[in-house]
Amino acid sequence: MQAAKQLIGTRQKLLSSRLLSLPSSSIGSSRAYDVKHYEAKNEPALEYTQGSKERKDVEAALSKFASDGTIKIPICIGDREIHLDGAKRQVAPFDHKRTLATFDYAPPALIQEAIDNCLEARERWEATPWEERAKVMLRAADMLAGPMRANIVAATMLGQAKTVYQAEIDAAAELIDFLRFNVGNMAKLAQYQPISTKTAENTMVYRGMEGFWAAVTPFNFTAIGGNLAASPAFAGNSTVWKPTDSALLSNYLAYKVLREAGLPPGVVNFVPADGPQFGAEITKRPELAGVNFTGSVPTFRSIWSGVAANLANYRTFPRLIGECGGKNFHFVHPSADLEQVANSTIRSAYEYSGQKCSACSRLYVPASMWPKLRDRLLELRASLKFGSPLDIGSTFSSAVIDDKAFRRVSGYASELPKSDSANLQLLGGGKCDDSVGYFVEPTIIETRDPRHRIMQEEIFGPVLAVYAYPDNQVDEALNLVDSTSPYALTGAVFSTDEEFVKLASRRLRQATGNFYINVQSTGSVVGQQPFGGARQSGTNDKAGGPHYLLKFLSPMAIKRATKPVAGHLPAHLIR
Repeated sequence: MQAAKQLIGTRQKLLSSRLLSLPSSSIGSSRAYDVKHYEAKNEPALEYTQGSKERKDVEAALSKFASDGTIKIPICIGDREIHLDGAKRQVAPFDHKRTLATFDYAPPALIQEAIDNCLEARERWEATPWEERAKVMLRAADMLAGPMRANIVAATMLGQAKTVYQAEIDAAAELIDFLRFNVGNMAKLAQYQPISTKTAENTMVYRGMEGFWAAVTPFNFTAIGGNLAASPAFAGNSTVWKPTDSALLSNYLAYKVLREAGLPPGVVNFVPADGPQFGAEITKRPELAGVNFTGSVPTFRSIWSGVAANLANYRTFPRLIGECGGKNFHFVHPSADLEQVANSTIRSAYEYSGQKCSACSRLYVPASMWPKLRDRLLELRASLKFGSPLDIGSTFSSAVIDDKAFRRVSGYASELPKSDSANLQLLGGGKCDDSVGYFVEPTIIETRDPRHRIMQEEIFGPVLAVYAYPDNQVDEALNLVDSTSPYALTGAVFSTDEEFVKLASRRLRQATGNFYINVQSTGSVVGQQPFGGARQSGTNDKAGGPHYLLKFLSPMAIKRATKPVAGHLPAHLIR
């Protein structure tokens, strides 16, 4: 511990890894960005077909990661990269004997130093015109779209066990979209100005907030990690970014891209830390401006409780943004196309091993249609290959993220059906093996009890629970969808009966934040389906939408007199 203390405050050399050696910051700097009129467009997702350039690039990046060996990830405060004893490891979930990176938790003193450093950097950065801040974000997006694309995709494949397709739509396309659409949305927001009159000129200034933001980010999307830290920063704030242990490698790459793109030191500080310790340190600071969070309900409640306990001490009321997952549904009407239901449900339930906040976790289907749909789901399920994401040509999905997730998900997949066989029937899957990686087979479980806990609790793994409702109880089944789970994130209705679609849309109005018709409950795209849910799913602030940036801004209205006040009396008192 004494040796670790001696390293605190020392400046470390940049890592030697070729994959973490970024291109010159001149990339994109010569481009003339017209940010005031910027129109964002979605970044096309590459396909990684056999022999394609992007396939060769990502294979080369994966090979370099293997040859470089273990990477040391520092605590980043200002210009300093701080290493302690490197006692913690990030492993590959599909091969947990393989250490990808070593890292340290920042002790309380370093968390406080990171906050102080953010506060020092904030004033100058907040005073920087938004147009200049936008250029930093656009340069970062261009780097991710170009020279850093294969590296961050490879890091996400290795560290978060994503297939190349899932890593591409996340770490590349979606993160690029977040950066660009924030700029486009700010350009539109800045066009609004209040009404001026003959006697006064009225303007609106969009300021960052006093104090600092904390970004607490999850493992399942590299894009969410980058966005939760970059969005407050783009708006003129400074951010202490606490990445999750199991996404450190890809998140660190995203942080380095932001810095190389021109983000000044201290605007975002990258601080791996113990979760409860980090929460305690940020919530006790009077300067806390807000928390941008994606993760579990208990953790978000803990942060909220910490803020509430310190409410009288804050300089301003902190803003809390939370996205906490869901118990997402597919509801099948008797008029539905069953092949469409089967394909959509397989993709929603099992892509990325069910570890998307939006993954389908409960399926409601008319009893008369269930045997045919069951057989088709089982047929499709059996065709899926779960294995190493490095087997690019054949792996559909891979392992769950870590040993804790494995224990939790395997409890639902294998143990729960055995312990409650009166209510649950295991139809397919259920095998769990953590000897090499944290693998859970795609699993289908039928329940006779529509309010069984398997229909209520978030599993966050490749487990689909099914309830076959009586054909003549469609209305009652809609009530079950709305009332069984505490979450309200995503859901899909499958029907060719337009009147029923209208009915279901009304009845399930509060049951989701993202509602899908005849398509799976996953796959939201920045700018197309702004994402977020209510109830226990979070604060529904719709990342990827035009209103999201307002959470990080503190607008100021300014009135300038253009005509002197005539006198001290109002008109009705003047004779």
